Amino acid sequence: MNDNQLLHHLALTMIPHVGDIHIGLLLAHFSDAEEIFRASRKDLEAVQGIGSIRANAIRSFSDFARATDEINYAAINKIQILVKGNGGYPEKLEQCVDAPHVLFYQGTAGMNNKKVLSIIGTRAPTAYGKERVAELISVLAAHHVLVVSGMAYGIDTLAHSEAVKHGLETIGVLGHGLHTVYPFTNKSLAIEMRACGGLLTEFVQGTAPDKQNFPRRNRIVAGMADAVVVLESGEKGGSIITAGIANSYNVDVLAYPGRALDPLSKGCNMLIRTHRAGLITSGEELVEYMNWVPKKGLTKPIQADLFPSLSEDEQKIISLISSAGSISIDELIGLSGFRPPMVSSLLFSLEMHGLISAIPGKLYVLVGR
Repeated sequence: MNDNQLLHHLALTMIPHVGDIHIGLLLAHFSDAEEIFRASRKDLEAVQGIGSIRANAIRSFSDFARATDEINYAAINKIQILVKGNGGYPEKLEQCVDAPHVLFYQGTAGMNNKKVLSIIGTRAPTAYGKERVAELISVLAAHHVLVVSGMAYGIDTLAHSEAVKHGLETIGVLGHGLHTVYPFTNKSLAIEMRACGGLLTEFVQGTAPDKQNFPRRNRIVAGMADAVVVLESGEKGGSIITAGIANSYNVDVLAYPGRALDPLSKGCNMLIRTHRAGLITSGEELVEYMNWVPKKGLTKPIQADLFPSLSEDEQKIISLISSAGSISIDELIGLSGFRPPMVSSLLFSLEMHGLISAIPGKLYVLVGR
């Protein structure tokens, strides 16, 4: 992408009333970003979801100098400007309809590691939470996982610092521009992370760490990962918001349970109880759940007809999974004609028999033998 194209893509993000979803609609209609600014008001209004207010805002936009300043600042400070749909942009995040159109990245790690895990939680972890983070990262170190979090106090900072300690690449997603680091106590950590990971944000230079920025940041933390792990959380707050966003993106959410009356366990316990998160208690369980280590001796796929002891309904589910290779519960409901509770019950039974397993993406596959 040349500088002129980049200029117009950046300018799109600076137009009042025009958000990331609107930019996607516009780019699907026009050939490139520059053409959007040349388009007539009538042509802009013809794009579904744009309307007269946004069309007027595009037509009246003239602050290209601000976009130019951002490009110059990035060049001086070795910041990569990543545009959705172009090289270097996080591929998993790119699939999310409301993903930021432009990201600013300062660091050395690629963001398209085959294994990406976001770790989130309370800003005031207990000794239990600190121990769980340390144990989890120590296990992940053997699997070359990219660790993502939000650079906040508490669990976020622990996840980043433990990753650095164990030589894992780690990326901090910021709720402000790259001109500063917040919280300021993480300045030294940020320097280390730039050398073995990086800092990522959708906010231009000079953007302060204002409260309203952090919920927006959370969709990046959720969207760029294979799974999101929640370690200690109350029933409300950023971690629960991020877990909800991950659920909406069909990204796996895993949570560590805690004591029933512990305030910092209520959020995790609630996510598990309401089936919005899977339960894990160790790094090894996380690795097994993610299928990051193939099970020993499992090479040959199971044939349904080798199990005459299965019921006719179980055989049907096995056959559907075998044909698809991997399949979601919604697809199984549609193809089998069974009611959702029945499909859930059959899947549970087949899992207990060791014939199928759940993999990232909330899909089911046959266990090889």
